[in-house]
Amino acid sequence: MAIATAPGARAPSAEPRPMTSEERMVIFASSLGTVFEWYDFYLFGVLAGIIAASFFTALDPAMRDIFTLLAFAAGFAVRPFGAIVFGRLGDLVGRKYTFLITIMIMGLSTFLVTFLPTYASWGIMAPITLISLRLLQGLALGGEYGGAATYVAEHAPQGRRGFYTSWIQTTATVGLMLALMVILGTRLWIGEKEFAAWGWRIPYAMSGLLLAISVWIRLRLSESPAFARMKAEGKTSKAPLSESFGQWSNLKIVILALLGGTAGQAVVWYTGQFYALFFLQSFLKVDGATTNILIAISLILGTPFFIFFGSLSDRIGRKPIIMAGCLIAVLTYFPLFKGLTIYANPKLEAAIEKSPVTVEAPVGDCGLILNLTGTAKFYTACDLTRTFLSNAGINYDKIEASNVPVATVKVGDKAIAGYNGRAPNAKDEKARFEKEVVAALKEAGYPAKADPIPAFSGNWWMLVLILTILVIYVTMVYGPIAAMLVELFPTRIRYTSMSLPYHIGNGWFGGFLPAVSFSIVAAQGNIYSGLWYPIIIATMTFVVGVLFLRETKDVDIYKDD
Repeated sequence: MAIATAPGARAPSAEPRPMTSEERMVIFASSLGTVFEWYDFYLFGVLAGIIAASFFTALDPAMRDIFTLLAFAAGFAVRPFGAIVFGRLGDLVGRKYTFLITIMIMGLSTFLVTFLPTYASWGIMAPITLISLRLLQGLALGGEYGGAATYVAEHAPQGRRGFYTSWIQTTATVGLMLALMVILGTRLWIGEKEFAAWGWRIPYAMSGLLLAISVWIRLRLSESPAFARMKAEGKTSKAPLSESFGQWSNLKIVILALLGGTAGQAVVWYTGQFYALFFLQSFLKVDGATTNILIAISLILGTPFFIFFGSLSDRIGRKPIIMAGCLIAVLTYFPLFKGLTIYANPKLEAAIEKSPVTVEAPVGDCGLILNLTGTAKFYTACDLTRTFLSNAGINYDKIEASNVPVATVKVGDKAIAGYNGRAPNAKDEKARFEKEVVAALKEAGYPAKADPIPAFSGNWWMLVLILTILVIYVTMVYGPIAAMLVELFPTRIRYTSMSLPYHIGNGWFGGFLPAVSFSIVAAQGNIYSGLWYPIIIATMTFVVGVLFLRETKDVDIYKDD
């Protein structure tokens, strides 16, 4: 049954029409506020290296990276809970006021990082407080996206929802780009040394100003016309959680939206925007300023494609574009990331080709060196050699053989015997082993860091091209997803129903991607092995989506069904 028009509410047109100036202003205001929220959330990801050194000082370098990524992922872990809390609130009392709550929690949690003491001055309380603030950020963000997408879609004219919700999709990328620009500007203004010491707090301090602007913008918003009509007629859901997840007819759509849509969309998104950044900095050893510039330019070039694919989905459908994005990413990730190595650090690529590093060890000597708690101790020669190479960011292959007496690192034609961590002279052996490996790596041409990449050089342009391609993959899967999720669920439980699969997909499958991929690399040795995680998830989404997910572009979202 169609929803009748409530007093004072504009009835949605059944035919495609241009948006009114009032509707455009509402959507602009909603999008701008969401940009600021994403800016707050992304600061942590962009500043991961500095945060690792400031708040996880007690850990070795590799564990600092993993713990920082896990702290980053902590905000994603609670996003589904935020989706449930704020989704229910949005379906009960309205979209507008839920917006105000999420922006206040998000902004204040970020602004407080400006004044947070580091590990050196506050000890263990520093990382505990940091993670607590991350959890609050994630909780608020869990309620943000579903409200923004629902709010915009319910204002959009029929036949243009893909186009109008695609503007919301740009906000995550624009927020990241804004974070990169502020960080880069601060770095250039005060210098790298001062930025690492205290200047990294300036972007966090700016979030106070952004919070004030965002609250002012959201106070000007009007309620969604669809929700206003439903509320006036008394047709809003009294129990959105049980209707969304307690009835199989709706729950099965939630599950399909997750496995056949948002999970693959999420890993393609985070691979293209975050893992590429971490890969350049941690594995290819490109300096932070250059990495930020390259990522920012690729975002500028790629962002218009959100609008292109959103608009295209209004004509050919949401599903074929999202599925194509997942499939193309699966087929091309390995060559694209190998291309990043070739053009960002050609000396490293040459050294890997000319003098590959291998660890030959007795069968059974190599365990799982994954150390997510930072407390594990390793004693076998194989585990100790691999731990050292992983901490140094060195690509290696592991070979187990019964005729090898002790784990040995081979760099080209040089072999360095490992050591037993329980031996009486383990400390001296450790020093001997590390000195010999460092010398062998240096002689084989392994660089301590990437050479500067001259702006507008051939390598610089190739890196921009590769990173832009990765961003375009993001726009293919992310541009149409908001419209699809909105169209999958009825108005009375839309906020709740669409928020949970989105935030499980993006909060868990996507948010944990950097930590999981980094950990896979640490355990396996090959710097490209972390790509298997997004490839497997995107493949799953492609198969489930193609077989079971329905097309939604012609759905009438104003039906109360």
